[in-house]
Parts: sequence; C-alpha cells; structure tokens
Amino acid sequence: MREVTSLPHTVTEEEHFWIPVSDGTRLAGRLWRPSSSDDDPVPAILEFIPYRKRDGTAKRDSIHHPYLAGHGYASVRVDLRGSGDSEGVLTGEYLEQELVDAEDVLAWLAAQPWCDGNTGMMGISWGGFNALQVAARRPESLGAVVTVCSTDDRYADDVHYMGGCLLGDNLSWASTMFAQTSTPPDPKLVGDGWFDMWQQRLHGSGLWLEDWMRHQRRDDFWRHGSICEEPGSLQCPVLAVSGWADGYSNAVFRLMEHLDVPRKGLVGPWSHKYPHLGNPGPAIGFLQELVRWWDHWLKGEDNAVMDEPMLRVWMQDSVPPSTAYEERPGRWVGEPSWPSTHVRSQRLPLRRHRILTGDDSGGPTSPDGLVLQSPLSVGQFAGKWCSYSAPPDLPYDQREEDGGSLVFDTETLSEPWEILGAAEVELEVSVDRPVAMLAARLSDVAEDGRATRVTYGLLNLTHRNSHDQPEVLEPGERYRVSLALNGVAQTFPAGHRIRLSLSTSYWPLAWPPPKPVQLTVYPDTSTLTLPTRPVEEPDEVTLRPFDPPEGAPRLSTTTLQPGDHRWQVSRDLVDYASQLEVVKDSGTERYEDIDLEISQRGEERYRWVGDDFSSVRGETVWRVSFAREGWHVQTDTRTVLTSTPEHFVLHAQLDAYHNGERVTSLNWSSMIPRDHV
Repeated sequence: MREVTSLPHTVTEEEHFWIPVSDGTRLAGRLWRPSSSDDDPVPAILEFIPYRKRDGTAKRDSIHHPYLAGHGYASVRVDLRGSGDSEGVLTGEYLEQELVDAEDVLAWLAAQPWCDGNTGMMGISWGGFNALQVAARRPESLGAVVTVCSTDDRYADDVHYMGGCLLGDNLSWASTMFAQTSTPPDPKLVGDGWFDMWQQRLHGSGLWLEDWMRHQRRDDFWRHGSICEEPGSLQCPVLAVSGWADGYSNAVFRLMEHLDVPRKGLVGPWSHKYPHLGNPGPAIGFLQELVRWWDHWLKGEDNAVMDEPMLRVWMQDSVPPSTAYEERPGRWVGEPSWPSTHVRSQRLPLRRHRILTGDDSGGPTSPDGLVLQSPLSVGQFAGKWCSYSAPPDLPYDQREEDGGSLVFDTETLSEPWEILGAAEVELEVSVDRPVAMLAARLSDVAEDGRATRVTYGLLNLTHRNSHDQPEVLEPGERYRVSLALNGVAQTFPAGHRIRLSLSTSYWPLAWPPPKPVQLTVYPDTSTLTLPTRPVEEPDEVTLRPFDPPEGAPRLSTTTLQPGDHRWQVSRDLVDYASQLEVVKDSGTERYEDIDLEISQRGEERYRWVGDDFSSVRGETVWRVSFAREGWHVQTDTRTVLTSTPEHFVLHAQLDAYHNGERVTSLNWSSMIPRDHV
C-alpha cells in the first residue's frame, strides 16, 4: 500500500472527546476532519465498533480515517458502550441499546458546527453489521452506508450457525469477545474512575457464548438485527463488500438481489480485511472507491459511480491447494444486475461416484444407495469458517478429507468451466439416527490429483424444511434435501475435474451430531446444480480499472516481542487422540505516542479421540495485557465446550490482575440441552 502524505485538505485530529447519548452515558470518540471545516462544514462518516480506538484499531484507523478527512470528510471512530474508553457495559452483539446509541451519535455528529448535517456509516465486520442495521432504522441524517464483511442474516449466515449446524467459530468468536470485554479503559483518558469502569465490565458483560447456545434455532433472538426480515426497511444507498476467503460473501449476493435501493456489490479474493489491505491479493485502491461513493451520495457529485456494474467480482483461476496465498490469480468481471441474466443454472445428474456432464450417460442406473459414515477426522484440513488473516487458516489438499467422504467426479473437462454464484446439491437420502448433518464440498481436481476446495456448505438435516421448526429424522425413511453451497466465482481449466464430496461430519469447523450417523445417498435421483457463466462470451460491461491501494501513513509502533501464528494437527496412534491447535499471538508492541505496551495471545485447541463423538472438546485461552510505568493490567480468560448426546457442557473462567495482584476471579458452568443439533 502506498502511503500518501499530501492530501487535498489539511487534517485536524481530535484524539479523544465525549459524545453524550440519551441515557446520559458518554461514548468515547476520535475525530479527523478538514481544518477548513470550521468555516466550511463537511459530511461526517461514522465507524462504530468495540475494538478500542486508542490502541486496538489505532494502526488501521490511522490509514483510512485521516485519508477520508483529507478528502473532505469528518471521519469519526467511536467505541461502543462498554468498550475501549466508553462508559457503560457491553453485554452482547447488535443489541437494541447499541442501535439507539448509534442513532444518538449520528444526530450528535449532524448537529456539530463542522458537519453540514449529512452523515454516512461504514465498517468491517461488526461495523458493517451495525451500519446495515442502523440504516434500516432510517435516521434522518444518514445518507448512505458501506458494509464490509457483514451479513443481513444473523442466524443462517453468520459466525454462529451455518445450515442449522453449530460452527466451531461460534466458540472461537465468543472467546475473542470474552477477552475483549474484559479489558479496561485507559486511565490517561478516563481518569481515576477507570478501575470502577473496569469492574463494571468484568462483572456485567456476561458469557455471550451461553446466550448464543441457548438459541440453537432461528428465533427472535437472531431475527433482531437481521435486515433480511424486512429488506424494504432499508432506504439509503448501500455499498456491500466481501472476499472469497471471508465468511460473509453470500450476503453481497443477497443484498444485490433483495434490496430496492441504489446499491453496488464488490467481492474480491480477500479474507476478513478491508480491500485496500486485502489478503490474499490483489489489494485494490478501496479508499479511492470510498471517496467516490461518499462524494456522490453525501456531496451530490455526478461522478458516474452508479453507472458501473451492480456487482463486480474476482473470477478466481485454478491454484494448487495451500493454507495461505499471497495472491489469487484471476480477473475482475462485472454483472449489470443480480441475479445475472447470463449465469445459467446447469443441472448435472449424479451416478455412482460420477457427475454427468454433456453427453456423458454415466452408464446404467441402479436403485441401490451409497452408504457413508464419516470419521471425525474429516474436517481437520477445512481451515476456518472465516479467514481472519491469521494464516495458515485456509483449506488444504482435500484428498485426505475425501478418504472419509462420498466422492463424485466429472470426466476430465475438455474445455474450461466458470461458475459464478451458489452451487446447490439436491439429494435423496436416508439415515439411521434422528439427528444428522451433511457437509458438501466442491473441489477443483488437477491432473496430478491434488484437490483444491472451491466452496462448501453445511446442512443440519433436522433443518431440512425450516430453521425455525426443526424436525427429527425417521431412521430408514427417504428424504429429499437441498443444500446450497457458499457462492463463489471460479474457473475450472480444461484437463481438470470437478469433484463433489459429501461427509456426515466436518469437525472442528462444525460441531458433530450427538452420535455417529450412517447416511445413505441415492445418486440416481440426486443432482448437482452449478451456476455456469459462459467462458466464450465476452463480458457485457467494460470495467474501470481499480487504482493501486493507498492510504494515510500507518501509525508506527515498536515490536518488543514478535508474534506467533500456528496451525498444527497432531495424532496419537496409541490412544487415537487427535488435536488441532491454533495459536494467534500478536506479540508485544509499544505504542510510543501513548506510552503503552500491549500483549495479546490466543490459543484454540480442538480435540477428539477416534470416532467417539462424545469426546469432542473445544478449549480457548486468551491473555491480554496493558502496561506503562506504574500501571499494569492483565486478563486471562478460558472457555471449554464439550458435549454429551443430550447436552452441551460449558465452563469458563476470567481472572483479572492489576499490578500483579488478582482483583477479580469469576467462573461460569452450565449444561445446555441440545435442540436438534
């Protein structure tokens, strides 16, 4: 990324200020704005997230907030209630209080003398979520939003559940926020009351994982904040962005299809990152795109931003399997609308271990089914549900996974195939248990046999008809089920094969069912539908090239201890114990400008023994510390999740230290009935 030191406007920064909200709580903000806005007010852009503006996101904020300010905007970063340096307690995601606070903040910004009364919201992940949710409430000043790596559906397409299956990232994410909500405000900003504020957080934030696991089906808990429930409530323009290595790319397609407002969609090769920091590359000049977006919708400039394709995506070329990529080869393609009129649903029949294409008859049919009971080891090379830019966290060679799966291959392709959108599997199946799951993977198989996972999907078979009202399965009865895979844009070259793989477990990406399941698939009455995009047809639209990535100079810090990222699979062939260990250690950094040293280390361990489904165990441990002369605080959090056929068993601990003395110690323990999961 090119660091830009000369911007159109001189920027004034206000490192800390208070925004009062309607119940009297004060939220902590940071502001960058043109110095000229004292006399010439400008629109304000809000990023409203819980990740500590003074240190947690300070480096990222230093890149894009001053850049936007230098292009004529008041760019504002505010800590949510109960996070960073804001007052109050944060007790969950996207709560009503958070959304009311956001409306109060927007109204406050619009009323400032340096603001012209127009506002926008932007954010990645949490900030992308609440930008959409606040927009659906139609605050008076809000003119447009930018949502990056977020979703319109908090149950069906978020970090908690997928296809009615409990995701391993539900534990991982809950543990990350368990650590985040345990951190104190900075005494340098909030004064002597910091300790009382910290204690309120420690004792009041609660264990979010327990809340999430007590809602295992789609109910009002998840409907809140899911704008897919009433897409018509959103009335302002939306720019929706994600990446193929992110967990939230499906939302871009749905928002393009279902919103009835001016909208644009962008999906690149990236993980859970802003596109100007995109990894895998290529990164793009996303901040320049933001300036064009805001100039049009908040300043009324006629800059042709809406004349470009509704949806722009990175069509990925074939690559060997790897757990990390510097770059994903491919090209940008554009669609003037979505669904696209020239993406064709191609229905491919299945036969015994075959996917039929073209003139391939597949030979004689057979009424017999194929029987599958996957070992728990299927899934250990699945990577993360969402790549959070802590490689190696992408899926590896699928051949070992395929050994515990039912596999269906095409013949060798005689010409390239391209797909854009969501593949779908329609299967006739029967099972021997009342609760079962199905994982489906689509892979690109090279001439040498290496298999690169292209996309995948999950379905809890008790949710086959509804996420609201799951129904147990009758052993031996045949069912027709449909499973949509994650949307993707992918080229399969000539000489390769397309592979569909099915498994009855996908641990630890998803929590396995209560007991091992024997699944029978009847291939002759089953199909794979691919969203094919004709390779021979030229693109309908001409695409303006993206500028190279640029931003304001990144805040400089000093590395005192380097970080460590590991992803390690181990197996003991004596007692058949296996483990996936993930280490996310940021090391120790010194923020010279605020005289602060910060250390963060997270460890995740997912264990199992043989094919004992009651042996699965997820354990996460976090340690976070802050230090300057005379002040040292540390929090240690630990969460353990296990299960029996009837219950999930949850234990958690939190210990907080001030200058070496433990000042708080809390414990949680609960058993949560399994609800068709």
